[in-house]
Amino acid sequence: VIVDRPLQVFHVEVEVRDINDNPPVFPLREQKLMISESKQPDSRFPLEGASDADIGENAVLVYRLSQNEYFSLEPPTNSKQTKRPSLILKKTLDREKTPELNLLLTASDGGKPELTGTVQLWVRVLDVNDNDPEFDHLEYKVRIMENAANETLVIKLNATDQDEGVNGQLVYSLMSIKPSGRSLFTLDENSGELRVNGTLDYEANKFYEIEVLATDKGTPPMVGHCTVSVEILDINDNAPEVTLTSLSLPVREDAQPNTVIALISVSDLDSGVNGQVTCSLTPSVPFKIISTFKNYYSLVLDSSLDRERVPAYDLLVTARDGGSPSLWTTVSLSVEVADVNDNAPTFAQPEYTVFVKENNPPGAHIFTVSAMDADAQENALVSYSLVERRVGERSLSSFVSVHAESGKVFALQPLDHEELELLQFQVSARDAGVPSLGSNVTLQVFVLDENDNAPTLLPHGAVRAGGSVSELVPRSVGSGHVVAKVRAVDADSGYNAWLSYELQSASGSMRSPFRVGLYTGEISTTRALDEADAARQTLLVLVKDHGEPALSATATVLVSLVESGQAPKSFSQTSGRASVSQASLVDVNVYLIIAICAVSSLLVLSLLLYTALRCSALPANSEGASGPGKPVLVCSSAVGTWSYSQQRRQRVCSGEGPPKTDLMAFSPCLPPHLDRDERERQESESNHPGQPGRQGAASSSYSIFLEDKRGTSLGRIAQDLGVELVELKMLSVFAEEAEVNNNEPAFARPEYTVFAKGINPPGAHIFTVSAMDTDAQENALVSYSLVERPVGERSLSSFVSARGERQGVRAAASGHKELELLQFQVSARDAGVSFLGNNVTLAVQVFVLDENDSAPTLLPHGAVGACGSVSELVSRSVGSGYVVAKVRAVVADSGYNVWLSL
Repeated sequence: VIVDRPLQVFHVEVEVRDINDNPPVFPLREQKLMISESKQPDSRFPLEGASDADIGENAVLVYRLSQNEYFSLEPPTNSKQTKRPSLILKKTLDREKTPELNLLLTASDGGKPELTGTVQLWVRVLDVNDNDPEFDHLEYKVRIMENAANETLVIKLNATDQDEGVNGQLVYSLMSIKPSGRSLFTLDENSGELRVNGTLDYEANKFYEIEVLATDKGTPPMVGHCTVSVEILDINDNAPEVTLTSLSLPVREDAQPNTVIALISVSDLDSGVNGQVTCSLTPSVPFKIISTFKNYYSLVLDSSLDRERVPAYDLLVTARDGGSPSLWTTVSLSVEVADVNDNAPTFAQPEYTVFVKENNPPGAHIFTVSAMDADAQENALVSYSLVERRVGERSLSSFVSVHAESGKVFALQPLDHEELELLQFQVSARDAGVPSLGSNVTLQVFVLDENDNAPTLLPHGAVRAGGSVSELVPRSVGSGHVVAKVRAVDADSGYNAWLSYELQSASGSMRSPFRVGLYTGEISTTRALDEADAARQTLLVLVKDHGEPALSATATVLVSLVESGQAPKSFSQTSGRASVSQASLVDVNVYLIIAICAVSSLLVLSLLLYTALRCSALPANSEGASGPGKPVLVCSSAVGTWSYSQQRRQRVCSGEGPPKTDLMAFSPCLPPHLDRDERERQESESNHPGQPGRQGAASSSYSIFLEDKRGTSLGRIAQDLGVELVELKMLSVFAEEAEVNNNEPAFARPEYTVFAKGINPPGAHIFTVSAMDTDAQENALVSYSLVERPVGERSLSSFVSARGERQGVRAAASGHKELELLQFQVSARDAGVSFLGNNVTLAVQVFVLDENDSAPTLLPHGAVGACGSVSELVSRSVGSGYVVAKVRAVVADSGYNVWLSL
């Protein structure tokens, strides 16, 4: 500085004192830092510092860093004006959490006031492959139907990698499939789509566990895991399976109900409702199925068995599941019923009658018995044996024997009718079962007589040498005087014992004054004796039976003619006895004739009384002619009554029961006895009050037959209703299907066998026939009648009757002696129009059983005394066993009833 006055030169030092007028300034507005996320904590990252144009305290910079969790600021440590701060990494960076940081670095100077400068720090965290790929879920659960087609999408997986770039690019792969089923699924490595690649079967595997990997492309590659649980949903594609075990076959027919026959197990590979199985059995069988446990059943007996009725059952077990649609399986089971010996052998008849001729050869086959056993195998093997008993003093087995297997009955010895007329015994039939069952049949063996015994002459009177008989006869006797009587017996019976006597002349062609009774053996005179007759005459009497061939014996009678008074008293006594005997025989014959006439009269009287009682059952007012009946009201309505019906009845007398109405015809018209005025009055009463004209309702019915064709006239409505055509206002037609007689009566069986007693009262009910007709109303009314035919010399209706609507067959008159078997037919007819009938051969084989209604009748022979007594002369010299006489008697009955004993 120059000072002019005085000039002086001053050296002035001017100090410019700084003021804080310049803020700190960073060289860049924004600083970018690239820091790897793998940097370790305490790593240093230098920063560009700020500059301040001021000096001194105004240039002293202080740095501050915005608040953050990753970095801190390290202030500069050197003394230079340009100081560089540094960022210190406090914690490890994670790009996935914080890919970049925006920090604010502030520089403040020391001036007053303080000025600041800021710079934006942009920290970008560089990625490192430090993150595994991650799926949305660690486990995925998927359900898919077992019938899913190939390429069906199961699930689309999605995995993420928080890394970026190559480190975040993922590839999908299958790690494992449990159970083994790698070929059933495929996985797209890029999209992560899991698809079906085969046939899924619920029954093979119900569940699949699939391990899926997601791998990134970083270095080193990182891997993510997830599990896909695939549940296979069942569809009803499997039918139930049935297994039969523990079969207890065959089943004894005496098995008790609830006996277990078999165990049944059912299974269905499906699940849920598709696997719920129910079992059923063939209906109408004596078995049932009961459930014992889940899917286990028992086949048990429900009712009793009878092998003889049903020997085996074919059962059908059906197992059905609950799916929709339902599937089922059937298993057939044949149950054989094992036989139990519960049936005894049975004979066709309880009793057999056998007729065997006497003098049969020993061992002759006389009959064969046969018994049937409804059981099987050894239970049906029948063996026959005799039921031993005593026959007189001998055992039964000495007379007959029976073959054990065939049932043939053999006569072990010749049978003699004179010794044994009836041999009655029982044959036992027993099966081979355990225990053995048996039954007996009775055999009545009637030994038929053969003419094997010649007549035997009975000695009486004065018997001479050579067996001749001597008789003294006075010459004064007249014609018809009994000189002597030849007595003979025959050990046979019947015709074989019926003896006849014939006189053979011993003197050539000279006519003998004697004759012999054909059946009495009495020798009598044919004329009065005279002097020309020889004093001694020899009479040969031939006695022969009526057998085939006839056997005979000859008796010699020596007749001595003496004068009157020379005959001994014995002669007179003998003649007297003979006369009395002849008179007694005549009296017996008269009594027999009277008894026969009385019985016949009673029978005729009974028939007349029965016929009178039956006819008196008819009502007294039976009408044989038809006539109009009382008009009956048929149809009525609220507006009046117009329709009447006139009823006609035809009564038919069938001989028994009340008369029947066979035909009933209705005429749909007004009663004919009503005159015109009465009709008009009825019509006027039916009109509505206050309305002119005649109004009313009427009805009529017509019949339509099946054979009527289209256009057939049914009737004239106006004429039938009795009105004018113009008066018809409304016509309603009601059609009702009428019953057609198209079914004939049918009997339950084609043949019946009936046993009736020999003595039955007239009109006795002996049997009931019944025929069913499936039609209705009168078409189902069945009437019965006999199919008439001759029975011998009489008509069938004189024996039995079956008439009218009653089902009973009644006996008119019958007897075992007259008729043992009556076979006839009964006709059943319905009451329909064009009636149908059904004649069934009922072979109502009516066996007339014999009753003991006939007393034995003595056959006269020899010298018959008073009251039917027989006189015989017996020599005192006869020894033991000598046949004195034989009483002959017959009975008109049969069987046991003709077995006579003395």
